[in-house]
Amino acid sequence: MSTPESDGDDGPALPEERLEESQPQCPFGVGGSCCRICYMGPCRVSDGKRGMERGVCGATPGTVAARNVYREIAAGAASHADHAREIADVLSEIADGELSEYGIQDVAKLRSLAADLGLDPDGDVNAVAGRVAEAAIEDFQEGGDTLNWLDRMPDEQREYLADNGIEPLPSADKEVARAMHRTTQGNDADPAHLLTGALEAGLADGYAGLTMGTDIQDVVFGTPEPVWSEADLGTLKEDHVNVAVHGHSPVLSEMIVKYADELETEAQAAGAEGVNVVGICCTGNELAERHEVPLAAHSSQAELAVTTGALDSLVADVQCIWPGIGDVVECHHTRFMTTTDYVRIPGAEHIDFEPETAAADAKEIIRESIAAFSDRHSRQNYDVEIPEGTNDAMVGISDAYVLELLQSIDAESPSQPIVDAMAEGNLNGIVGIVGCPNPKMRTADMTERLIDELLAANVLPVVTGCIGHVTAQEGYLDPERTDELAGDGLASLLHDLGDAAGLDGPLPPVWHMGSCVDNSRIGNLVRAISEDADVPTRELPVAASAPELIAEKAVSIGTWALALGLPLHTAPTLHMDHSEEVTRIMTEDLKELTGGYAIQEEDPEAAAEALEEALLERRDALFEEA
Repeated sequence: MSTPESDGDDGPALPEERLEESQPQCPFGVGGSCCRICYMGPCRVSDGKRGMERGVCGATPGTVAARNVYREIAAGAASHADHAREIADVLSEIADGELSEYGIQDVAKLRSLAADLGLDPDGDVNAVAGRVAEAAIEDFQEGGDTLNWLDRMPDEQREYLADNGIEPLPSADKEVARAMHRTTQGNDADPAHLLTGALEAGLADGYAGLTMGTDIQDVVFGTPEPVWSEADLGTLKEDHVNVAVHGHSPVLSEMIVKYADELETEAQAAGAEGVNVVGICCTGNELAERHEVPLAAHSSQAELAVTTGALDSLVADVQCIWPGIGDVVECHHTRFMTTTDYVRIPGAEHIDFEPETAAADAKEIIRESIAAFSDRHSRQNYDVEIPEGTNDAMVGISDAYVLELLQSIDAESPSQPIVDAMAEGNLNGIVGIVGCPNPKMRTADMTERLIDELLAANVLPVVTGCIGHVTAQEGYLDPERTDELAGDGLASLLHDLGDAAGLDGPLPPVWHMGSCVDNSRIGNLVRAISEDADVPTRELPVAASAPELIAEKAVSIGTWALALGLPLHTAPTLHMDHSEEVTRIMTEDLKELTGGYAIQEEDPEAAAEALEEALLERRDALFEEA
C-alpha cells in the first residue's frame, strides 16, 4: 500500500518476504545440531555426512540436539509460568481487596478449583481466593514437596510417570533454572537423561503454566461458553476508532474493552462512529470467547493489519509480538504501544500498564487511539483499504461447557456419549491442534488441509491459539458448515450434541477452546474422559498437533502432551533430525516411558494419515479389550 509516508515505495518487507530472504536456511540449525553454548564453537555436528562427529568438547549430535530441545522447552515453560504468575498475583490482590477494577466472576469454579487442590472451598469468597492464590504463588517459590497444580493432572498418568522417574521439581521457576544449568557446557550430556528432564519441564509448563493460567483467568474473568464472533481483517471499520489488542494477557485487554465502551462519547466527539476493539493473536481469543470481540488477525498477520491504513492503535502486552511491526508503523498513522515493563519493541511507544492503575492506564491508551483516528482523518490522500468479507465463528467451547453438556446427556457417566460414538465408529478420535501460523507452512495451507483430512475421517479437531484464528477465517468454526466438512459419523455426533445443548443445529465441525494457555482445557477434557471411563490418558484415542510450529512455547506445550501419553505431530519437524539417537528416543522409546511419541511430518495428507493410524490403533485396542 502506498501512503504519504512511504513516498510510493513498497514499504517494509512482510513476514513471507523476509522468509524468502532467509533462504537457504542453515541445515545444522534446522536439524538441531548447531551448538552455541560455549565459545569454543559454534560447533556443527551431525550423524550424517556433513559436519563434525563430535563438538570440540566431545558432545555428540545426540547431546547437542537434546540440549537444544530441552532449552526450547525451558523457554516455553518460563513464558507460560510468567503468564500464570501474573494472574495469580492479581487474584491475590483481589482477595486482599486491593484491586477495584477486578473481581471474582466465577465463584463456582473458584470453589471447585480449591477443592481439587485439596484446599477448603467453603466460606467467604475472598478467603477462598486467598487460599487458591497462595497455593499458586507457592508453585513458584518451592513451598511444598511437589507442584500444587499437579493435583490437576490425571492421577493414573501421574503415578505412571513417577514410576518411570519423571517428576517435576516443586517450583516452576526452579524447573526452568535447572534446565538451564543442566544444559550448560560441561554438564549433563546423556541424551536420554536430558530428555527426561525436558518432560519434567513440560509438565511444569502444563500445570504451573497453562492450567494455572486458565484456571485463575476463568475465576477472575469468567468461564467461557459458546458465543458468536467474526473473523478476518474485514472486521476493521473505516469510520470507527480501530483498536487492536495483541499478545496474551486479559489483565490488560479486559480493561481496554471496558474503557473503550466508557470513552465512546469522546470518540464520537472526534468524528468517529465509535470504538471498534478487535483481537490479534491469543488475547483476541480471550476477548472473543468472553465478549464476542472480533478475531481480526493471527500473529503473523499483525503487520498486514497495519497496512490496511485503518488500524489506529496496536496495543501489545507479552508474547508473539513480532518486532517487524515497528518498521511497518513508520509508514502509517498507527500508534504502536507496548504496555509490559519487560517488553519493548523498536518503533513502539511505551505506556506502562499496571493492575493497580488499570482504569487510568486503559483510558490513556484509548485516548491515544482516538488521537490517532483524528490524525488519520486529517491527512490528505491517505489510503484505507480494508479487505472485504468476514466469517462467522462460534468460539468459547470450553472444557466446562463440554463436560456440562455431556453430563446433561448422561449424568452418571458423562464420558459415555463420547465412548459410544467411538464404539459405533462415529468418532475415531480427537486431535488438539495448537500453535501459530508459520509462513513456512502457510503457502501449503498446512492447517486447512490437515483439518480437512481429519474431519473426513470422523476425527474431531479442537483448536486453540492462533490456529483458532486460521480456522475462524476459513469458516471451520461455523456450524452451518458441519454437514459440508465433517464425515457422516462425526456430523451425526455434532448434531446430537447440538440438540442436547438446545441449539438450532449442530456444534461446529471444529471446536474453539481459546488461547494458548487454554490448551489446558484440552488437558482437562482428556482428564475428565480418562477418569470417568477408567482409561489411562496414554490409551485414549486422543492426539496433539502443532502443524505450523513456530515458538518455543509450542514445543513445551507439545512436551506436556507427550508426558500425558499422547502422540504428538509437529511441522516443521522438531530440531532433532541430525541425531539418530534423539529421533529414536522421541519417536519410539517414549512409548514405553510415557505412552506418547513424536510424529514428524510436513506433508498435511501424510500427517493426517499418521494421526488417523495412531487414533485408530488406540480406539481398536480400547474396544477389543472391552
